[in-house]
Amino acid sequence: MKHTYHIHGMTCNGCRIHVEKTLNAVDGVTSATVDLEKKEAIIEMEHHIEVNSFQQALEKEGGNYTIHLLGEHHHPKKMDKMEPKGKGTGTFYCPMHCEGEKTYDKPGDCPVCGMDLVEEQSLNVGAANGQWTCLMHPEVVKDEPGSCPICGMDLVPMEPDLSAEEKTYRKLLKKFWVAVAFTLPIFLIAMSEMIPNNPLYTVLEQKHWNWMQFALSIPVVFYATWMFFERAYRSIKTWNLNMFTLIGIGAGVAWIFSMVGMFLPDVFPAQFKTEHGTVHVYFEAATVILTLVLLGQVLEARAHSKTNSAVKELLKLAPNTAVKVVDGEEFEVSIDAIEIGDILKVKPGDKIPVDGSITEGYGVLDESMITGEPIPVNKAQGDKVSSGTINGNQSFLMKAEKVGSDTLLSQIITMVNDASRSRAPIQKLADTVSAYFVPIVVLIAVMTFAVWAVWGPEPAYVYALVNAIAVLIIACPCALGLATPMSVMVGVGKGAQNGVLIKNAEALEKMNKVDTLIVDKTGTITEGRPTVEKIGSFNKHFSESDILEMIVALNSNSEHPLAEATVIFGKEKGVKAQKADKFKAVIGKGVEGIVDGKQLALGNPEMMEQVNATISDTMKAEAKIVQQQGKTVSFLAVDEKVAGYVVIGDRIKKTSAEAIKKLQAKGVTVVMLTGDNRDTAKAVADELSLTDFKASMLPEDKLKEVEQLQSEGKVVAVAGDGINDAPALARSDVGIAMGTGTDVAIESAVITLVKGDLHGIVKARNLSDAVMKNIKQNLFFALIYNTLGVPIAAGVLYPVFGILLSPMIAALAMSFSSVSVIANALRLKNVKI
Repeated sequence: MKHTYHIHGMTCNGCRIHVEKTLNAVDGVTSATVDLEKKEAIIEMEHHIEVNSFQQALEKEGGNYTIHLLGEHHHPKKMDKMEPKGKGTGTFYCPMHCEGEKTYDKPGDCPVCGMDLVEEQSLNVGAANGQWTCLMHPEVVKDEPGSCPICGMDLVPMEPDLSAEEKTYRKLLKKFWVAVAFTLPIFLIAMSEMIPNNPLYTVLEQKHWNWMQFALSIPVVFYATWMFFERAYRSIKTWNLNMFTLIGIGAGVAWIFSMVGMFLPDVFPAQFKTEHGTVHVYFEAATVILTLVLLGQVLEARAHSKTNSAVKELLKLAPNTAVKVVDGEEFEVSIDAIEIGDILKVKPGDKIPVDGSITEGYGVLDESMITGEPIPVNKAQGDKVSSGTINGNQSFLMKAEKVGSDTLLSQIITMVNDASRSRAPIQKLADTVSAYFVPIVVLIAVMTFAVWAVWGPEPAYVYALVNAIAVLIIACPCALGLATPMSVMVGVGKGAQNGVLIKNAEALEKMNKVDTLIVDKTGTITEGRPTVEKIGSFNKHFSESDILEMIVALNSNSEHPLAEATVIFGKEKGVKAQKADKFKAVIGKGVEGIVDGKQLALGNPEMMEQVNATISDTMKAEAKIVQQQGKTVSFLAVDEKVAGYVVIGDRIKKTSAEAIKKLQAKGVTVVMLTGDNRDTAKAVADELSLTDFKASMLPEDKLKEVEQLQSEGKVVAVAGDGINDAPALARSDVGIAMGTGTDVAIESAVITLVKGDLHGIVKARNLSDAVMKNIKQNLFFALIYNTLGVPIAAGVLYPVFGILLSPMIAALAMSFSSVSVIANALRLKNVKI
């Protein structure tokens, strides 16, 4: 029998191999092949096997995979997530992204590379589980702030438990000191053999000192570093060979060889024995290797906590409490208790608790932690404010509009967490090398032993064993695996601190290669907050006020920036919006609807043509004069006759000209595509010295332009902020959404600029350049380290220079190779973008 199944949950080649092996191991299966791209498995079986049997096998072997027959409805498996008890989310991932973006619901080590899983940072920025306690009376625990019922002191937020990564670090540190305590005496005993007339032998015979080394090594092997052997065993069992495979084999061979030499010395030839008749033991080599590897793990755990420091800094921005105003009275409430519509008071120096708008008063806000811009911003009534920004020296009232995970700060943290787990295409190089790395190193170790045993100096077998162990220990696939994800994690965090939000690592890599940037005009090059400059009437039956009323009625249903400008203008003039029936937005042309029984249409000449309303030559001439000044004219048709118009101006952002020059200096061709007419577009292009621009572009036209440029071999980025930009954003190599735009545009993009100006694109390009340079440095170092380290450990320098590498030195080099890669990635924190 032969069936095709759909597999859900695979993200990388490691997943494919794991699933394929698991399915082939099911009783009755003769052959199973898995296709990662199609997410399908073709299974041949001797007799029919229920799909539940395959599902159980996948669950037993670990991983969040589900299987079902093609065509059947898929119900994704719901994982029982741990309730986060500390500062994390209870979601863990591999720092090397061995299985792509796969996450785990409990701590442990990666089933592929064996490294400790890292916990995502929590989005819960309030107190631990929203609870407060008294410093004087810790037994008092309340669900909301207030005063202690015993002493009257203000309650303070309960500190959350240690994060998972901090717990891992402390556990490893404790084991490291245990390992040092037992390894140091072993090392001293072994090294004493280099002293002439060893004084230790006057106290005890050598064989007794060997037994002492054996006894001291037991806590090191079976307690402090036993996890390395567990990971090595699991890697061999699943054939996901990794760094711990090499460590387990290398240190394990040294320790087992020594132990057998203690108990059964007569099985070894004379070459392996000392002048005292005892077998050479390598307890010091095994324990020092394991202790140094453990030191590397401790340093990595500490360094890992620094790579996502950007998220931690963002988490500190939101306060634990806020001041809620109800009927004129002020109450201190938990940030988790704030609901949409609540009125909050923000005092001088306070952090804004949630997203909202000012309802009374004004303030000067420091938004540098969100936008990366150091200059404080004036905020008045009606202006939007974001969670985590800091108020100046004025109090104001604000209305909560977005709370919890909907705030800008929480969304930034979510994007940073997601992007940090994503894989950059350049990582495929490291994945390809890693797939063959461990088997090749083991083969080189075997060849090293054979060559030294046959052609090495006496005692040849001793040289052969020591050098083979050195080869196994010095090789470090982890340095290769960490090269890309560490740089991505630090780079994504750096971007978030500067108002550049990266959705995935691929975007970060592609941004480095972009040679053509397409920008929209409204909201991207210009302020995006256009203002109404004139209302005009072509019909004596309608006054300018009548025209404005009809325009406001239609545009009240639209989210386009130009529509918003007319609605704001109408409110300033005291116009009340009437209800518009059968409202319809015609993308790239305008809007239409029925108001007070009249069939209305508002938009460009194409919109007038669509509703059969003729624009006279006089109207065209009047509009052309305005358009040549870079302003937009929208015509209003009433019952298929052009009755009036509105003139809207949109100022060019101060940063646009400078940003375009910087991008052009980097070799990026900037093209402006706008739905506006040619005269308006030309006025803006002339002011910015842009030679490449196209006007009257509908969404499909912008999409075709992107496809045309890509067919010419260009790497195209598109920056936009509206629904009409979404198709081009999605089709481009790199879609950049201006943070001031619509949710649709932001969803279609892979880079979002919080502040929403072109200077952010310069930042994104500089960040991409810096991250890619850092990744290439890491990959170069990791490849060179292994390329040189393995042959030196094998003894290629011995015939000429007489140099051999001790396995202990090899362990030290291996441990610090991974740490050095992380340290290099951390340099990105200081890069100026």
